[in-house]
Amino acid sequence: MDRKGASKMLARWHAQRWLQRVGHGLYVAIPLDARATEQVLEDPWILVPSLFGTAYVGGWSAAEHWDLTEQLFRDTLVFTTKAIRSRKHEVHGITFLLRHIRPEAFFGTRSIWRGQTKVQISDVHRTTIDMLADPAAGGGIRHVADCFEAYFKHKDANAETLIAYADKLGNGAVFKRMGFLAETMPEQKLLVDACRELMTQGNAKLDPTIKSPRLVRGWRLWIPETWSQARRARTERPS
Repeated sequence: MDRKGASKMLARWHAQRWLQRVGHGLYVAIPLDARATEQVLEDPWILVPSLFGTAYVGGWSAAEHWDLTEQLFRDTLVFTTKAIRSRKHEVHGITFLLRHIRPEAFFGTRSIWRGQTKVQISDVHRTTIDMLADPAAGGGIRHVADCFEAYFKHKDANAETLIAYADKLGNGAVFKRMGFLAETMPEQKLLVDACRELMTQGNAKLDPTIKSPRLVRGWRLWIPETWSQARRARTERPS
């Protein structure tokens, strides 16, 4: 079928409410039992390849998939190599929050099937590293800390893989945050030692979105006033 004929057919099916337009040249079928167009898309992830090109579902969305958290997030977080004008992309009531990454930073992903659509998602290691690189992508540093702890209970947890991914990503703040959080875990001494060796010069914030007046010199990390109390509680609680 030529382009003109296809456009007319799609327009006709759209007018007859057999299809819902969700993007330029992108349609989804409306289920026969749908009562409203808002109910058309049951799984937003199937739109990721078409809307954002070379991209993967990551951050808190991937953390949910890998059972690093029980917290549910309404929006879907996507990392894409495609140029973006806005970090927020809305499609018929569905919100995607976007993070731009360099093509060479596209690694550590897995392909999963959502219905008939193959979607890329960050693996459990890359998910953890992405949240350490940008705590906002993990819902804030406190939630990231919980996910980081949950990571080591995952069957695929591997400190050496975390170190390799962090080194490849090239974000110096990752080693500072990772070492700082891992320091409260006695079983992760080798990870702590590696982070000390690989962390960069200069100071970073534990969470760039939070006022952080206290500097932990050993990790070159600015932390919030309240974090030291929470950190002590993590260290002193029974195992």
